Amino acid sequence: MKTAQIVIGLGFGDEGKGITTDFLSKQNPESIVIRFSGGQQAAHTVMIGDKKHVHSSFASGALRGLPSYYSEHCTIHPVFLYNEKIELEEQGGNTELHIHPLAKITTPFDVWQNRNNVKNLDHGTCGKGVGATMKRNEGPYKLYAIDLIAPRQMLLEKLEKIAYYYGFLNESEIDEEVNHYLKVIDKMEWNIIDYSFLEEYSNLIFEGSQGILLDMDHGIFPNVTYANTTSKNAFEICQKLQIEDIEMYYVTRSYSTRHGSGWMSNEKELKLKNNEEETCVYNDFQREFRTGDLDYDLLNYSLKLDAAYSPNAKRNLVVTCMDQIEIDYEFEKLTTDFTEIYGSFSPDSKDFKNITSLFQ
Repeated sequence: MKTAQIVIGLGFGDEGKGITTDFLSKQNPESIVIRFSGGQQAAHTVMIGDKKHVHSSFASGALRGLPSYYSEHCTIHPVFLYNEKIELEEQGGNTELHIHPLAKITTPFDVWQNRNNVKNLDHGTCGKGVGATMKRNEGPYKLYAIDLIAPRQMLLEKLEKIAYYYGFLNESEIDEEVNHYLKVIDKMEWNIIDYSFLEEYSNLIFEGSQGILLDMDHGIFPNVTYANTTSKNAFEICQKLQIEDIEMYYVTRSYSTRHGSGWMSNEKELKLKNNEEETCVYNDFQREFRTGDLDYDLLNYSLKLDAAYSPNAKRNLVVTCMDQIEIDYEFEKLTTDFTEIYGSFSPDSKDFKNITSLFQ
């Protein structure tokens, strides 16, 4: 019987989905890791001994040696993908990647739009073109993964029309961007295949993007992401594959975080230790990385919300960065019944521990 584990962030992202996915990859080495939302804006850090990789265009089992699959709900930027492929190969990771034919493809013009739209910058952006890609694909100027292996003239025509859609009229400028883009596409081997491919695996690991509180349907607009960050998409894929044995792994840091603008409860500057490997730092697009105390009411909100999308699943809690702050946890305030509670005590998943007994 096929099984699945789904990793979901309970907050505004940056909870530790990468290290949790790596932990599950270590426990289930014959699995494939599936991204079911978001895309190249992810920055999921995995450390294995002296090896470290920040996964964006590959799922967070890649450094451990597992293959990746990007679903139709994701975006792919071929240039970002190619650059990460080289980095991952240098670390000895697995760069096998399969992509659903209807995954959305990001172009250089989408990235430009994300980085130059004043309203978008005010609302918050990672600057990787994900939001612009998703919005463009709601209209007639669509570009899918299947188009990467279409006849070249057809792909070229679509790219030129997307450039015009964003107001690019300088032919030489368009040609320069498109030519580089096409050269990178030609360097990649594209494995474009639908969900039937996943039937080859007895266990699937689904890796979420960002967090429930940034969900496009449930976050506080306009400071949301252009994706369903609940288990909605993953559960629907499981249903298509007739997988009923599903475990949820809900992830939170030992404190609250938010990278960028928007409402945040319990915000305050915390004195953290052992956080030298923090990848969430100030940048020109998201700006400040914010911290605060855990909000148990907000955790309960996220857990109850996601349960509406994942009925009858087993539920586990993962608390990361437990080595960075000393606090008295109040998990008795959480109203969800968890099968297990795990804690991480370093950036390496080897320091994951089952701490269920501490809170019974």
